[in-house]
Amino acid sequence: MTPSGIRLAALIEQFGGELIGDPDHAIVSVATLRSASATDVSFCHRGKYLDDLRHSLAGVVIVAPGDRDVYAGNRIVADNPYLYFARVSALLNPDPKPALGIDSSSRVHPTARIGAGAAIGPFCSIGANCHIDDDVAIGGHCAIGDHVAIGAGTRIDTRVSIYARSVVGKRCVILSGAVIGADGFGFAPDGGRWVKIPQVGRVVLGDDVEIGANTTIDRGALDDTIIEEGVKLDNQVQIGHNCRIGAHTAIAGCVGIAGSTRLGQRCMIGGAAMIAGHLELGDGVIVSGGTLISKSIREAGIYTGVYPFEQNKKWTRNAAALRHLEDMKDRIRALERRFPDPKD
Repeated sequence: MTPSGIRLAALIEQFGGELIGDPDHAIVSVATLRSASATDVSFCHRGKYLDDLRHSLAGVVIVAPGDRDVYAGNRIVADNPYLYFARVSALLNPDPKPALGIDSSSRVHPTARIGAGAAIGPFCSIGANCHIDDDVAIGGHCAIGDHVAIGAGTRIDTRVSIYARSVVGKRCVILSGAVIGADGFGFAPDGGRWVKIPQVGRVVLGDDVEIGANTTIDRGALDDTIIEEGVKLDNQVQIGHNCRIGAHTAIAGCVGIAGSTRLGQRCMIGGAAMIAGHLELGDGVIVSGGTLISKSIREAGIYTGVYPFEQNKKWTRNAAALRHLEDMKDRIRALERRFPDPKD
């Protein structure tokens, strides 16, 4: 990439695809179909944007094979335009390089081991016997507890708290305000009062895990809370103690998962879904946004439990009827026995 941008021929060389247009045209940034100019790259992967595609002023558009002739300008034909665009965008927008070394305002315990190429920002606290591997970047005001291990190439934004004995894999991304390894919610009833149960497990994050802003992952009560490799968690997600989230699962914002629940690999959980505790969701389960999961799901598929919205008065009447659904079912069965269908 040069100061004047990157040539389309270079994109094809790096990412593949078929170029229709000028291989020497250079692009410098990404944009939507509507706002793009001659130095921007955009993409179209859904039919409802075809009108925007036709009228776009983008320097190049990434399109699916079926849309190769919709746009008259430069275009790259790719089987998965969205994925191709993601890779081009990452190339044009690399992560900023933090200042290497340890800021003078930070406190690093003498027994902590800091790898080569690490960058620790201002006002951080690194506890005893921590192992911070090579090329780790830790933003300002982070608190890293004792005996924490952080793998090579991981990036931690500002004001993240990682509690003692947590394990973070390689190339992870943890955004601002996340809390990893706080106490799980464990209490035993005692005559109307609550007795706290010590949470003695850990949180273990696999490689290439991404944790959104203000997301919280509780450590286990006895066993560990485990987030397997490649998992992506959005902002403000709550993972309860002793959960296990399978590899390459993606969880959208404001999802709550109660303790001791296991999610399989490649699951997708929509925003604001709630999953009760001690359940198991198999591989490939997709949960729609706002859905409550109260039973285990063994079979892959899409599961939805969102009651459609409507005017409040009508919704209230329908909700009242739903409360009597069991009685209505019994009455209908009694009527069917009393007045059998003559076709039967």
